[in-house]
Amino acid sequence: MLEIDQFTYGWVTPALAYLMSVVGSLLSLRCMVRARQSSGHGWLTTAAVALGGTGIWVMHFIAMLGFSVRHATIRYNVPITLISALIAIVVVWVGLSIVVRGHGGPVALAIGGAITGFGVGAMHYAGMYAMRTDATVEYDPWIVTLSILIAVVAATAALWFTMHVQGLLATIGAALIMGVAVCGMHYTAMYAMHAKAAQHLHAPVGAQAGQLLTPLIIGVSMVTMLLLLQVGISDVDEPDLSRIAGQHASRYWPS
Repeated sequence: MLEIDQFTYGWVTPALAYLMSVVGSLLSLRCMVRARQSSGHGWLTTAAVALGGTGIWVMHFIAMLGFSVRHATIRYNVPITLISALIAIVVVWVGLSIVVRGHGGPVALAIGGAITGFGVGAMHYAGMYAMRTDATVEYDPWIVTLSILIAVVAATAALWFTMHVQGLLATIGAALIMGVAVCGMHYTAMYAMHAKAAQHLHAPVGAQAGQLLTPLIIGVSMVTMLLLLQVGISDVDEPDLSRIAGQHASRYWPS
């Protein structure tokens, strides 16, 4: 067995990965508040891009920047890497669409969570399939199954949060929990991986991690930050409690 290191640069990559997962989750939750208040699909799509693109995909590949296999060369297939990002965004959009149409009911949550969870698992292993190496890679099927189960549970919880969370503190708390769930799924799935030395494999062809992933991650992260600034994390879109209280009061003291 070859030694696999998930933390080549120490805790820098997992900490950044968690941070971006929280930021993407936070933006998605704020967008979904607006999506629940409007009939258009713009906010829903933005929420899917934020959660699927930043909260999940960017988190995955920031963590992969800290991934290395001793005595093995790693490269990435560019088209498959981009396809994995598209998978993440699409499955989150499908899940959000299902729970919105189902008004956050248990059946809609179960279906949306299952589709999104399996889709997130597909994104992860598509991203791993995009990795080219001159070592033989194997996966423990039981740990793979566990990672998919975690993805389904995490996706279901995330969809519930997007339909029910209101208020700044609750939104931040939910985003912190979602970040833990996404990172937990990733590192569980990575723990399933084993690498062995191979004698007859050619040197891998593709882009180096820094050449491919760094520009993509920076680009998506900057767009996410700009969207977060535009959407804001204030409570201006929450119900006006003073107005509601005034309406109730007018029933008892009409002018």
